[in-house]
Amino acid sequence: MSNVYEIINSRSSKRAYLPKPVPKDIQEKILKAAAQTPSGANMQPWITYAISDESTLKKVGDAIIKAMDDGVENDQFIQYYPIEWKNPYKKRRVVTGAGLYKLMEVDRKDNDTRIEMWKDNFRWFGAKTVFFVFTDKANIEGAQGAILDCGAYMQSIMLLAKEEGLDTCPQGSTTEFGRIVARELNVPENLALLYSVVIGYEDKDAKINSYQPERVGLDESVIFI
Repeated sequence: MSNVYEIINSRSSKRAYLPKPVPKDIQEKILKAAAQTPSGANMQPWITYAISDESTLKKVGDAIIKAMDDGVENDQFIQYYPIEWKNPYKKRRVVTGAGLYKLMEVDRKDNDTRIEMWKDNFRWFGAKTVFFVFTDKANIEGAQGAILDCGAYMQSIMLLAKEEGLDTCPQGSTTEFGRIVARELNVPENLALLYSVVIGYEDKDAKINSYQPERVGLDESVIFI
């Protein structure tokens, strides 16, 4: 069994997967353990759609890509990214994106290729299993605690997946099209999508999976008193 430090330090988001679904018993094992994630007042505000049906995933992804092609920038329940990007966060975003495109030898002016790479989010990077995490709309009307709790739940999923020999990619990209996802999955009206997590078997031959953006040092993010 790996220790938590090893799992956290070795995990990175993977963007190319083998066409192999995660067995249901492994999904259940991960989600059962992730359900132990703490939450305010023990709300357990997460509702997860664990999807391995290829036609369903294609329907959801195609609907988002069509919206993009039609000029829709977002159709979301919650605002994921800052309205106004400021440094140092803006710089980190730019550096991260530039590093990925440099690795893949995509020119910064090649907007068409960049858009196609972004659309790979909605082809689920070739993975055959995706977890879509929703919460009740009532939980986030004028409150953010459930969003924090569901973020912790997402981290639990990703670390547990790593322990099972799987890789993941958390997707803020689907957050931006959450209403489309909800519509295509025909979820109850009271649910709002928060994010999705691609989960599966990394394609170890894919160049893109070697990318691992740097993290800032403690001197930039921690204040000891």
